[in-house]
Amino acid sequence: MEVINKMQGIWYNLMNNMSDQRVANWPLMSSPIPTIMICFSYVYIVKVLGPRFMESRKPYKLRSLIVFYNFLQVLISFYIFYEYASAGWFNDYSWRCQPVDFSRSEFPMRMAEVCWWYYISKFSEFFDTFFFVLRKRYDQVSVLHVIHHGIMPFSVWWGVKFMPGGHSTFFALLNTFIHVIMYTYYMIAAIGPEMQKYLWWKKYLTILQMIQFCGISTHAFQLFVSNPCNYPIVFSYWIGGHGVLFFFLFKNFYKQAYKHNNKLKDDTDINGNAVNGSKFTSINGNDTSSTNGFNQINGISTFNGIKTEFKSSFDILNCGNRKESIESEIIEYKKDL
Repeated sequence: MEVINKMQGIWYNLMNNMSDQRVANWPLMSSPIPTIMICFSYVYIVKVLGPRFMESRKPYKLRSLIVFYNFLQVLISFYIFYEYASAGWFNDYSWRCQPVDFSRSEFPMRMAEVCWWYYISKFSEFFDTFFFVLRKRYDQVSVLHVIHHGIMPFSVWWGVKFMPGGHSTFFALLNTFIHVIMYTYYMIAAIGPEMQKYLWWKKYLTILQMIQFCGISTHAFQLFVSNPCNYPIVFSYWIGGHGVLFFFLFKNFYKQAYKHNNKLKDDTDINGNAVNGSKFTSINGNDTSSTNGFNQINGISTFNGIKTEFKSSFDILNCGNRKESIESEIIEYKKDL
């Protein structure tokens, strides 16, 4: 019992005396428990509850909603980037080592507030995955995707609670800048297949993401060499470690997508997600492709899961132009079943 009481005392001191009192009464800032519960709920929804809900339902068509959502994310990311820049990084912050100003003057408070908004924005990004589930794109709910979205709110919470400003906010400045570009890409891609010709730069988004994580880790780890502003080194481990983790996750995706299988280069985005309803994956080592509901696996063609046979081969990428003739062949095939 004495050990439990001692641990409770340490926890109380950590949460109430060692944290930033400016954010103590802000929503979700009193304890990490609500954030942890929300993150676990997210994982449960996208991996269990959502697929179970959609099991007997057809995929929802959400194109307009997704375009609007991505547009909002562009605006949110740009606003947060602007606030980080004007409240500190493009103002009087030092790129070498920047302590936290805990005063209640204008710029330190703006920095603390934008840190909180950045934290809240991580929850809004859960809808990336919710839309995948509602469209039954379960293959897009990859390990990389779920880890990336599920861990971020919890990670950012600690920064807002104890250090809403200073050196570690560089990662959020860089991350929101990348997100402006990333969600612009998603918005254009969601409009439809006709926009594919404008998305030639998709491959470079993954490279940009990896450069981002290198920059985040380098900026954080430089304090190991010299820390003239006495910034808490634990946050350098925390932020830099996340940068290293996500660098290798994205590097692994890049290697699989652009080195091992050239077919993926036009059909998978930077989070391992298919674009414009097309996907290239591998089933038991066999290449598969899908366009506008048509699939082809090693020369065997299907439409919405129904096997069809053709006297001559055809280019799967042009099957949309032959939809009516193919559907008529499917009808004839059904009659023979």
